Amino acid sequence: MTDLDGARRLDPALRAIATTRTAFTTEAIALMREPFDERRRDVARHTGVPGVQISEHNVIAEGGAVPVRIYRGGPAPAPVVIYCHAGGFALGNLDTDHPQCVELARRGRCTVVSVDYRLAPEFPYPAAFDDAIAVLRWVAGNAKALDVDAARVAVAGSSAGGALAACLAQGAADEWLPPVIFQLLHQPVLDDRPTASKAEFRTSPAFDSEAAALMWRHYLGTDAGSPDAVPARRPELNGLPPALITCAEVDPFRDEAIEYALRLLRAGVSTELHVFAGACHGFDSLLPDWAGSQRLFALQGDALQRVWNGI
Repeated sequence: MTDLDGARRLDPALRAIATTRTAFTTEAIALMREPFDERRRDVARHTGVPGVQISEHNVIAEGGAVPVRIYRGGPAPAPVVIYCHAGGFALGNLDTDHPQCVELARRGRCTVVSVDYRLAPEFPYPAAFDDAIAVLRWVAGNAKALDVDAARVAVAGSSAGGALAACLAQGAADEWLPPVIFQLLHQPVLDDRPTASKAEFRTSPAFDSEAAALMWRHYLGTDAGSPDAVPARRPELNGLPPALITCAEVDPFRDEAIEYALRLLRAGVSTELHVFAGACHGFDSLLPDWAGSQRLFALQGDALQRVWNGI
């Protein structure tokens, strides 16, 4: 039995594999990247993709080319999801959430465009956000050539990618970005300030609040945590697109996800919130075949199809 914060609350299947903390110093990140990428690359190689066509492209942006992977799971012109991967702003690439993108495309009967954004600490804010912006604008501006429906664009992201997706949704609501009709945020990183769950899960499995503090430091750099960089710091949430927010019970980011969902609801934004009991941060990557992960994928696919069909 591990003595990590909250481990005893995990489902036994997750407890058996989520046994370590994540060190997130600059030195640790440098050591983690290659094995992290290799693990995710191996998972991507062995992920079945029946009914999903996959291609890769480069989007030309001010910061240089932004690689994207396009997953086609619905008839053209398909609704489209701009997807930002997990990794604490400092890890990951197009393989990181490959299985999740396959599931979204297949279950949501849509096209998913996954963004390989630049990573901190080498490229602090706004580099990753700028890359996500460039891809959203590219998709909206080339919808006909890409066989997607510019009137049905959603944003999605996991963990740090959830922060980028939430910021895209905010920019769309402020009308300086192309329109977005839905935001799908899984275990999102939304607030750099203290919360009760961060205090509770200082040494939790998979990712903890000590790593979370370092993550924000790497990403924000000299930025003091402005509303442009930190979604929860936006004072008003009215006018944002509808949302599905999902999070884990044993996760330092749990309370900020819940609070953001409640703030959206109070602002009159249609929002669905699910907290996965017995789960830790990254449960769907750690154990994609776990019943909770399969419920997550089904929930996400159903939410997207309801949005596409105008329900």
